[in-house]
Amino acid sequence: METKRLILFVVFSFSLLLLWDSWQQKQLQTELAVNNAELDDLQPGDYDSSNIDNPTYQLANDQKIVVKTSLYEAEINTVGGDIRKLKLVNFQNDSKDGLYEILNDEMNPLLYIAQSGLIGKNLPTHKDVFKSDQLQYESNDQEVSVPIIFENEDVKVVKTYIFSNDNYQIKLVTSITNKSDSALQPQIYYQLLHDHQSAETSGMMPTFTGVSYFTEASKFKKMDFDDIDNQKPFTQNANDGWIGIIQRYFASAWIIPGNSPRQLYTKRLTDGISSAGVRAKLAIVEAGSSAEVSSVLYSGPQLKKQLIKAAPGMEYTVDYGWLTFIASPLFSLLSGIQKLVHNWGVSIILLTLVIKIFFYPLSASSYRSMAQLKEVAPRLQSMKEKFGDDKQKMQQAMMELYKTEKINPLGGCLPILIQIPVFIALYWVLLGAVELRQAPFFGWITDLSVKDPLYILPILMAASMFLQQKLNPKPTDPTQARLMMMMPIIFSIFFFFFPAGLVLYWFINNVLSMMQQWYVNKQIHATAMKKKGNG
Repeated sequence: METKRLILFVVFSFSLLLLWDSWQQKQLQTELAVNNAELDDLQPGDYDSSNIDNPTYQLANDQKIVVKTSLYEAEINTVGGDIRKLKLVNFQNDSKDGLYEILNDEMNPLLYIAQSGLIGKNLPTHKDVFKSDQLQYESNDQEVSVPIIFENEDVKVVKTYIFSNDNYQIKLVTSITNKSDSALQPQIYYQLLHDHQSAETSGMMPTFTGVSYFTEASKFKKMDFDDIDNQKPFTQNANDGWIGIIQRYFASAWIIPGNSPRQLYTKRLTDGISSAGVRAKLAIVEAGSSAEVSSVLYSGPQLKKQLIKAAPGMEYTVDYGWLTFIASPLFSLLSGIQKLVHNWGVSIILLTLVIKIFFYPLSASSYRSMAQLKEVAPRLQSMKEKFGDDKQKMQQAMMELYKTEKINPLGGCLPILIQIPVFIALYWVLLGAVELRQAPFFGWITDLSVKDPLYILPILMAASMFLQQKLNPKPTDPTQARLMMMMPIIFSIFFFFFPAGLVLYWFINNVLSMMQQWYVNKQIHATAMKKKGNG
C-alpha cells in the first residue's frame, strides 16, 4: 500500500510540473501577442527588412579571416564581417575527432552565424563587403584585435573584433566616421541566424534549443523556433538585456552593455531558418565627426562563472526552470566537491551521500512507516482472506489495526514528497552541467553526459530496484504485486538511454536508501519481537 501511494505521489508531482510548464508556455504566448502589437519605437519609417534579410539564404562569400586564440578558432567573412565559424579549443565535438563547432555556415544541416550591421543612408549592412589588411591572426598576448573596414564617399565604418584569451566574450567595437555634409542618424543591429533542423533532440532526453532573452523587467524567457515559425515576429522594447540562442551545454548571445534603449526581436527568415537579435538607435553623428559603439558576443560553454561575468541574467541560460533556487546551490556544492576530489563521478556519489544524510530524519520517518506496515502485512493478508470482498469491513479492520499499532499509513508520503523537488532539481543539474560533458568517471565510463556504453549502470540500477522492493511491504493485491515486480524492468528501459551521470546518481541514491531502510527495518523488527516476547 505504501509503495502504491509513493508511486501515486510521484505521478501527481510530475503532473503538477507538466501543468506548470504548460501554464508558463501559455503565459509566454500571451506576452508575445502583446509585444507584437506594440509600436516599433526604435525602427525608422524607411526601414526595409529586405535590406537585412535574404529570404533564400544563399550566403555570399568573400575573403576569410582566420583567428586563433587559446579559446577559439574563428573564421570571419569580409561580407558583412559575419562570424561564420567558431570552434571551441577546449571542447571536442561529439565524436571526439575534432574541435566543437558552436558556429558554422555550411548548412549541413547546421546554420549558425553571428551578424551585425548598420541601418541608414549609405551605411553597411551584413551584406556589404568590408576589407582587411590581414587574413591571419594569432593571439600570443592577452587579446587580439581584428579590424575590418568599409568605406564609401559618405562614411567610413571600422568593425574591430577583440578576442580575449581568458573569457568567451568577443567584443565588437563599431566606429562610424561621417564624411558627408549632413548629419547621420544610424541604427545598429546584432543578430544570430540559426536553422531549425539541427535543433531536433531525442524525446528520451528532452533538452531545449532555441531563442532566449533577458531583461530586468521580464526576466529570463525562452522561445522555441516553432513559435517563431507560427507567430508574427516578436519584438520587445527595453532599456537593458540581451538576446541569444541556447542549447544543451552552450550559448551565444548579443549583449549591448549598460542601460540604453534597445529592441529585442526575432524573425522567421525562411522555412527552417530564424534570426534573433537586438537593434538600437545611435546618437546623431554630425558631418565631419565620428562615433563609436561597443557590444559583446558571448559564444561558448555554459560555465557559470563565465556567464555571470558576461551579463546579468546570462547564468539562467543553464536552465533549471522554476527549481533554479534549489538547483543552483546544488551545482555549487557539486562543483566544490569536484575541486577536492577531481572526478565528477566521485563528486556525484559524495553529493548524493550529503543529500541522503541531510534528509535522513525525513527519510527515517518514511522508512519507519513502511517497516511497520511490513510487520503487520501478514495480519493484513489474514484480514483480506477473512473479509473477502467486503471492502467496508476490511477498511474498518485496517484502520483499527493501524490505531492499535500506532501506524500512520500516510506517514511515509509527506517526507518523500518534500524531497521530490530536490531530486528533480539535481536531475536538471546533472543533465545541464557542461562540466560533465565528456568527463570520465572510471573504467568503461569515459563520458558522464552520454549513456553507459556497456549498460552496466542501468542493469545495476534495475537490480537495486528489485532489492529495494524486498525491503518494502508486499502489496496484498496480486495485481499490484505483479505491477511492482514490473516497475524495475520498465524504469531500466529508460535508464538505458539516460546519461551515465544521472544513472550513477539514481543507483547510489537507491543503494543508500536500501542501507537506511534496512537499518530502520531492523530496528522496527527488533521492537516488534520484543513486544511479542513481553506479550
